[in-house]
Amino acid sequence: MITGTIKSQVDQIWNAFWSGGISNPMEVIEQMTYLLFIKRLDEMQTVKEKKANRLKQPVENPIFNTRQQKLRWSNFKDLGDPGLLYHIVSEEAFPFIKKLGGHEGDSTYATHMKDARFTIPSPALLAKVVDLLDAIPMEDRDTKGDLYEYMLGKIASAGQNGQFRTPRHIIKLMVDMMAPKPSDTICDPACGTAGFLVAASEYLNTHHRDDIYADKKSTRRFNHDTFHGFDFDSTMLRVGSMNMLLHGVEDPAIENRDALSEGHAGVEGQFSLILANPPFAGSLDYESTAKDLQAIVKTKKTELLFVALFLRLLKAGGRAAVIVPDGVLFGSSKAHKELRRMLVEDHKLDGIVSMPSGVFRPYAGVSTAILLFTKTNSGGTNDVWFYDMQADGYSLDDKRNPLDAEKHASNNLPDILTRWQHRGKERKRARTEQSFLVPKAEIVGNEYDLSINRYKQVVYEDVQHVSPKKILAELKTLEAEIMRGMVELEGMIGA
Repeated sequence: MITGTIKSQVDQIWNAFWSGGISNPMEVIEQMTYLLFIKRLDEMQTVKEKKANRLKQPVENPIFNTRQQKLRWSNFKDLGDPGLLYHIVSEEAFPFIKKLGGHEGDSTYATHMKDARFTIPSPALLAKVVDLLDAIPMEDRDTKGDLYEYMLGKIASAGQNGQFRTPRHIIKLMVDMMAPKPSDTICDPACGTAGFLVAASEYLNTHHRDDIYADKKSTRRFNHDTFHGFDFDSTMLRVGSMNMLLHGVEDPAIENRDALSEGHAGVEGQFSLILANPPFAGSLDYESTAKDLQAIVKTKKTELLFVALFLRLLKAGGRAAVIVPDGVLFGSSKAHKELRRMLVEDHKLDGIVSMPSGVFRPYAGVSTAILLFTKTNSGGTNDVWFYDMQADGYSLDDKRNPLDAEKHASNNLPDILTRWQHRGKERKRARTEQSFLVPKAEIVGNEYDLSINRYKQVVYEDVQHVSPKKILAELKTLEAEIMRGMVELEGMIGA
């Protein structure tokens, strides 16, 4: 997790924006993202140059040509002239990143960047922010992610958008459990800053690099057809597009779409893998919600509608790993029960990972679970795998300090992945253990209740209590000793 020093540095930048006249948190995030993007492009160019020097070859696909060198972070950060710095960044570097993905219509990135605006109001503020950003050590890849997560966590309205508060280690766990393949078409229907899509792209780069870059067709598929994200916040679309581009995905299909609305009904059976943490809060009007979703589950609750949406979007055989509030697992309304019945009877419910409420602190204390299922349209649920996550490697208070990741008591995530990958062996486990399988018939008998507490057996320690008669006798003995002591004291003082 991010260190206290870096948090303090980010807070200084945040305060500089506020005192400089930018008080909208989303605007602060957006402007910081543009500057981080420019800085990252310079770092990427430096890596290309070092490789070219090592191989004694020209730089392959340079980001900056010889005439654009002054647009590089390393070249303008130490100018010492705020006015000149402001001109270069606002009039040259910013237009440069807007056009980076081609013209509008050429790429998702270009389409979303067409409305981007550079709104830092003064040379003095820009110079201060550049100095403060440059002072933050960002060589480590995890630090960059933690930095970005901390920035996003400062948005007061973040509770209305579940995606960008998903801790990266939880995202990574979900991606590792799903183990994406190069043939997958991956979607996050509430993508926000594209955290799940970025993690999926990194997984493919790590485990299937030779396949995704095997030839031009494979490379094009990876860059253009593999990743799909929906969101209706234009700022999130820009940030998400930049995030994907920085992680090597040139043109993901990130679209401006309210995934639950009637206007986007009819999109179905397109994706083989869904990874998501959709917004939990709120209800929608029946009139504005897609009728085909209402046909699946009649409800106004967004958390239920999103699960119905996932089923609609998946191809037959498609898989999903999604975060849901605990209420989805045991809610007693007709809609709750029907949705769970569908997952168990009409499709294949694979597993449920119950997470401790502190996972989303300091932003929210809601209890959640990871729901893992496969769309089949023909059933297939036999046994459902349950895991009771009790620790995720960080303290579960508002500080979320890192713990000893090697100890199971501090970090269950490696164990979750191992047991998931070998869950056929879980039949031997007792209900008192941290994970176990539950037969479908038992779930049906419990009205499709999917809360782990319904099935987990707790072993209570047998405590031997002292009988009241013995306690009373001991009290009388103590009282007698006290009285003798008092008599002795009275004799000593001559009372």
